[in-house]
This record gives sequence, C-alpha cells and structure tokens, in this order.
Amino acid sequence: MYETLLNTHSYLAYIVLALLFLAVANAILGLVGKKDFTLEKDLRISLFALILSHIQLLVGLILYFVSANGLNAIQELGMGGMNAAARLLAVEHPFINIIALVLITIGWSKHKKVLEASKKFKLITIFYGLGLVLILSRVPWGQWLN
Repeated sequence: MYETLLNTHSYLAYIVLALLFLAVANAILGLVGKKDFTLEKDLRISLFALILSHIQLLVGLILYFVSANGLNAIQELGMGGMNAAARLLAVEHPFINIIALVLITIGWSKHKKVLEASKKFKLITIFYGLGLVLILSRVPWGQWLN
C-alpha cells in the first residue's frame, strides 16, 4: 500500500504542477489580453487545478502518517536529529504545501465573488502563482527525479 501511495503522490504531482502552471499562464494571458472570463475554459482550468491540488494534498497527508519519512521521522529522530533531507520531507514539504493549498483555495474563493473578468484573472494569477512558487520551492527534487 505504501508504494502505491508514494507512486500516486509522485505521478499526480506532475499533473498538478502542469495544471497549476496552465491555470497561472491562462490567467496571465487573460489579464494581459483583456479577455472575458469564460466558464467553458477559464473556470474549468482553475477548478481542475484546485481539485487535483486538493487530492494531491490528501494523498500526501495519508502518506505523511504512514511513511517512515513523515511523522515517524520526527518521532524517532526528533527535530534536532534530522538532516536537511529528512527535515525537507518531514517538515518543510508538508508545511509549505499546506500553505500553498490555502493560498490557492483563497484565490479560488475570492475570484468567485468578483464579477469583473480582469479582477478574476488577477486573483487567480496572484494566488495560484504564489501557491505554485511555494510548491516548486519545496519539491524534494533530488529524491523525486531519481
């Protein structure tokens, strides 16, 4: 089960990163091009990015509690006993990604309350963009790409 969760979390990350990048790029293009915010394209891209990001978070949280690199590492080694790689997986990666998902969720909630297309695009650009940057900053690249 652990391997299945780990593989799901790893492969889903590619999809989530691609969708978040697409949502931010779409919002920037909509803002710069002064386009209308459409339900068929713009809303769906942002919504799918939001939904898959939350699914990724849920898989990651489950993995955090069953993995030796998550909560178990903190319990066994303590905060002072972990090296940088262990701290990244046990503390920084989950904490920063939760913050990123909060920002993405705030962006989604705020854009729904606005009627003007440029403001919708601006909110998605800012909040989804910040979330994407935070996620990219805490991906365990050395372990993930091996």
